[in-house]
Amino acid sequence: MRAIAVFPGKAGSIHLAELPKPSVNDVPNGRGVLVKVLKVGVDGTDKEINAAEYGQAPQGYDFLVTGHECFGRVVEVGENVTEFEPGDYVVPTVRRAGKSFYDQIGQYDMTTDDVYYERGINLRHGYLTEYFVDDPEYIVKYPVGLRHIGVLLEPTTVIEKGIIQAYETQRRLKIWKPKRAAVLGAGTIGLLASMSLKMRGLEVTAFGRNRAPYRNSDLLSEIGVRYISTLDTSLRDAASKYGPFDIMFEATGFSPIVFESMECLGKNGVLILSSVTGGNRKMEIPADKINLGFVLGNKIVVGTVNANRDYFEAGIYDHARAEAQFPGWLSKFLTHPVDGLENYKEMIRLLTDGKDVIKVFVNVANE
Repeated sequence: MRAIAVFPGKAGSIHLAELPKPSVNDVPNGRGVLVKVLKVGVDGTDKEINAAEYGQAPQGYDFLVTGHECFGRVVEVGENVTEFEPGDYVVPTVRRAGKSFYDQIGQYDMTTDDVYYERGINLRHGYLTEYFVDDPEYIVKYPVGLRHIGVLLEPTTVIEKGIIQAYETQRRLKIWKPKRAAVLGAGTIGLLASMSLKMRGLEVTAFGRNRAPYRNSDLLSEIGVRYISTLDTSLRDAASKYGPFDIMFEATGFSPIVFESMECLGKNGVLILSSVTGGNRKMEIPADKINLGFVLGNKIVVGTVNANRDYFEAGIYDHARAEAQFPGWLSKFLTHPVDGLENYKEMIRLLTDGKDVIKVFVNVANE
């Protein structure tokens, strides 16, 4: 069975590997679900793993199969599986349970373990292969009527977790009703965050570097989101004009913007951080001003990382709402298909220097 893999720690090592085809019997107690992979989305994480910035191979292997944004179809189930049947469309989760208390209650995305397990990222093979098998706990059924956008569910869970956690945190305020939101970054995550916040009834301002019009700004305009290029207007100036921002969602990958955002966050506001930054960038910040604003303004910062199944289910709900409210909008994300696992070099090229890219995805197999 073919798979796209890297040798962790060796930059530019992406290659086509071979794995044995899995079986439902690989999962104990008759609980195996064998899934045929149809599509796999790829993003900056896959590019960074190929650049040897992070990632570890599973025990017993010297390579790691990449890909964590999977959409597939069930082909066989174990004798004790009642949740799925052959033909179901599914999306698997990414995180796997460790040893902490949170892991044991299904909150494995909140693990306190130093070692964590993520399929396609760390210590577990990913989904850029032909088949995978897993326990039903880690597989979510996806509606057949939405299957054309199913490969977007995993990235949607990142924004779902962040936004839901923001609202959960501010339940302490009893009557918190956010009105204005800022989304920093207009890539896939930023677009999805803008969509979800807009559907919650907020006035949304999205920020990106490129000047409008271009594909991403046009998409935001279609759903009534204001777009601002930071080449023309600073975040501080925009906050003075369009704020105060009750929710700010950071999705830029540029860590200095976090501290500028802290200065622009409104009272009782929540700043959601989604970027994983593995560098050593340093900067000077107005520490006293930021600290004063957070203490006197009752402000909160939360992070969002690969989600548990609750957020996958929330993502399906938002996909359905988006298709009803903005028909066909999510399909426009799927800009750059790559046909077949054997075209892995083209996949990486598009991730690295592709033009006008929103989402690169691999068509692994036909339905």
